[in-house]
This record gives sequence, structure tokens and C-alpha cells, in this order.
Amino acid sequence: MEFGIVGLGRMGGNMARRLAQKNKKIAIMNRSFNVTEALARDTGHMACKSYADLVASLEKPRIIWLMLPAGEVTETALSTLLPLLSPGDLIVDGANAHYQDDALRAARCAEQSVEFADAGVSGGVWGLENGYCIMFGGSNAAAARLKPYMEALAPTPMTGWLHTGPVGSGHYVKMVHNGIEYGMMQSLAEGFALMKDKPGFDLDLAAIAELWRHGSVVRSWLLDLSADFLVEDQALDDIAPFVADSGEGRWTALASLEQGIPVPVITLALMMRFASQGKNDYAAKMLAKMRHGFGGHAVKKD
Repeated sequence: MEFGIVGLGRMGGNMARRLAQKNKKIAIMNRSFNVTEALARDTGHMACKSYADLVASLEKPRIIWLMLPAGEVTETALSTLLPLLSPGDLIVDGANAHYQDDALRAARCAEQSVEFADAGVSGGVWGLENGYCIMFGGSNAAAARLKPYMEALAPTPMTGWLHTGPVGSGHYVKMVHNGIEYGMMQSLAEGFALMKDKPGFDLDLAAIAELWRHGSVVRSWLLDLSADFLVEDQALDDIAPFVADSGEGRWTALASLEQGIPVPVITLALMMRFASQGKNDYAAKMLAKMRHGFGGHAVKKD
């Protein structure tokens, strides 16, 4: 056994489950050991209480896959892990880290002759059943070592995974992927909003979503998901109009500025998420007061 996963949240835990389904035994670790123990009982994987236990349980050269929040948590994990590892070991950052951080982390690892790879993972909660789409950056040697695990995690051994290039390229491609996702989601949401509020037609949004799934140029997994929930509830009255942003949309918008490449759809989709979080409220109040000031238009009070 050479492979371990640290971080058993929705993505990391289901990745461990999928590897178990593919008969690959691994070591697993989570901040909460009860989570680790429960998953080990379900999968047959080896439960580890600490980084030291995890490293000791794996044969050299080891592969340790981190599924941790970007930033300080990942930095702390690296600082704890590196003194425990041996030359030739490989660390994979499989979370949504910024691609520019990857080069710095790879340099830290190289000081101890430890390899580093970055992996962007898409598939969400459905990855366990359908397989994950994985884009990863690193050396050719690292790619060769990761190949059996990519083949197990992906939808098929031949599809759904790609060695995108050097360190950083995997997270960069995943960043752009998530930016595109923002734009696709926003356009679908806007289109259905137009149809919902069209007077006189009484449009069946669930039927339209199902129609578009077959032969339409806008058919997609996002449309499939929309069709499923619209069958249950078209009004969505119990859903708060608040949409969080994970950070990758921001990184994509910033990359467009750095590279001088216009991405208006992605950027506007990000702005709409900010607006849904109440970050447009003060600006809207300013607009209302200006309109009142020059035209005497009524101001609506909360």
C-alpha cells in the first residue's frame, strides 16, 4: 500500500470510497478520527490518527493526496508532512488551490527531494457514482505513478483524466473550468427566470427543461440537474436567493486581467454572485436616492 488521502470531506471521502470499489486499498486520515474510523469500516481502508501514522503505514515511495481547504490549512499540512517524508515520495494537492501557489509548494518539496503534483477534481457529489474528471500537473514521472489511481477515479480508465503539463497547470485548467461553470449556470438561471415571469403563457419550466435535454444545443449536466429539481418545485419559494462563490471564479477573473484576455461572461457571472450575497445592496440604495433627488421618484422603505 503506497497511497494515502488526507481530508475526508464530500470529495475526499467519496474518492476514497471509489478507490475501494476499484479494489485499491489506501490509508486515510481526517481531522476528526471518528470520520476516519467510520469510513475505514465501510471501505476496508486503513484508518490513521496522525500524519506520522499515515506516513508509517505506507510503503516507499509514498503518494499522499491532500483534499484540504486552500491556503493556511494546506500550508500547515505541508509543514507537518515534509519532515516525515523520504526522497522520492509524492505529494498531490487535489483541492481548489491557486495555481500560482503550486510552484512555491513544489520548490519546498524539492528541497527534500519530494515530488509535488497539483490536481483539479470535478464531479461533485456524483463523482462516486459517475467518476471524477481530473486534470493534473506535474512531472512525467509523477504522472506515471498516478496513472493507476487516475484510471480508477475517472469515469473510465481511458476518459476523464489528463496530465495537463507542468506543476500548476492542473489547477489552472480547473480554475478556468470553474469560471466557465459560473457562466453556464448564470445563463441557464437567467433564461428560466425570463420564462417563469412571462405573463400569459403559463410555461411549464420542468417540461421545457426536459425538452431541452434531448437534441438541444444547450443540453448539459447542469440542465439535467435543473430538470430534476424543477419537477419537484418550480416556484423555489423556500430557496434563499444567495449564491456563494468558492474563489475560483475570482481567480479566473483576475487571470483575465493579468493576461489581458477578455472574459465578460465569466466576470459578470461572478458579479451576479456577489450581488446575490447582498454586496449590491448599498449601491442599489444609492441609485434609489439619486433617482429621488433628480426626479422626485418614490423611495421604497424596508
